[in-house]
Amino acid sequence: MTVTPALAAGQSGPVAYLSGFGNGFETEALPGALPIGRNSPQRCAYGLYAEQLSGSPFTAPRASNERSWLYRIRPTLQHWGPCRQADLGLWRTAPAHEVDVPIGPMRWDPLPLPETPQSFLEGVRTMTTAGDAGAQAGMGAHVYLITRSMVDEYFYDADGELLFVPQEGALRLWTEFGIIDIAPGELAVIPRGVKLRVELRDGPARGYLCENYGGAFTLPERGPIGANCLANPRDFLTPVAAYEDRDVPSRMFVKWGGALWTADLDHSPLDVVAWHGNYAPYKYDLRRFSPVGPILFDHADPSIFTVLTSPSETPGTANVDVVVFPERWAVAENTFRPPWYHMNVMSEFMGLVYGRYDAKPQGFVPGGCSLHNTMLPHGPDVDAFEAASTADLHPHKLEATLAFMFETRFMQRVTAFAAASDRFQHDYAAYGSRLRRHFDPSRP
Repeated sequence: MTVTPALAAGQSGPVAYLSGFGNGFETEALPGALPIGRNSPQRCAYGLYAEQLSGSPFTAPRASNERSWLYRIRPTLQHWGPCRQADLGLWRTAPAHEVDVPIGPMRWDPLPLPETPQSFLEGVRTMTTAGDAGAQAGMGAHVYLITRSMVDEYFYDADGELLFVPQEGALRLWTEFGIIDIAPGELAVIPRGVKLRVELRDGPARGYLCENYGGAFTLPERGPIGANCLANPRDFLTPVAAYEDRDVPSRMFVKWGGALWTADLDHSPLDVVAWHGNYAPYKYDLRRFSPVGPILFDHADPSIFTVLTSPSETPGTANVDVVVFPERWAVAENTFRPPWYHMNVMSEFMGLVYGRYDAKPQGFVPGGCSLHNTMLPHGPDVDAFEAASTADLHPHKLEATLAFMFETRFMQRVTAFAAASDRFQHDYAAYGSRLRRHFDPSRP
């Protein structure tokens, strides 16, 4: 049981966390706020309301059943009012077939931070969508550009859970479960339906956002790897309870059915004084990912770098995989070490947080992103191929690098914004044409 004081908006007090993934946590910001031995007493301590937030059907098997009990100053029903539609800007939701672009590899330079003040909600730029949010399948891949904190503005996403990957600038995610601070090198997951406010910590921020319409992210099975390595459960951190008791004019925004709705409030909805359960936001430091790989020869599948997975109804086929390429040693002998040339039933949206990506040493820079879609060819560029084919294969450490991939079983549709962006590298699709012919039938 953890007790933490309430923090005012913008206050920079201590932030504490609970360790573990998918645990049944309990935390209270006031002593005795959590009922003991029951969920819904006749009268809650401190005059609080009991409210359950369910991330799965009531009848889901115990292993996949997700719910938390919240003890709050007002129930969500009171964090409500007449709703009117709001401008969602450049945020798109699948299915969103806006434009046809020639198929092939695609890549974008970093999107510039806007010169005008833009909050998180105003700063989301959808690059691709996949699947169908209404059918709870697929994902959206977005870039966020933030130059102002949300002030007396609150938001939750009913269409999917949100996975933040900061690339530049730190964020404070003030959620109804507590506070999460994230910076480049980390990720955070906000479950579907969880209210939050996004604040800047040290200036403007840019990063990536995966909106997962499908099953909640969970840890992948390790198979023959066994009990250790990859992302270890103890390294995931969930916030302790911290609440706001503020009666000020506010606005609640809800993304529902691909549209944005808003209602006026006279108070903050981040008023949960205590909570318990296993449905809660969390963060993870990607630099704690413990990679495994071949230690003699050949190249393992990139699935060994999976941090989180959103499963589908087809075993072994992910709705979304979150894959990370961190610092690691390359030691395989007589082996082409970068990723091989391939075509894949899965589609891959990739971003670069910092450093260089070994298969694309030129033109792929931090803050940029690329798309290699379902059953379309891709692989190392000519510089990577020539260097890796002739390198002296001593053990080599890939240092100061962090790339990631959102991989889904669905084709990803490029948005009109992404297709028309002046950051779209129109010549990238031709990078394969620069590969040289080396075939010589007289020389094995």
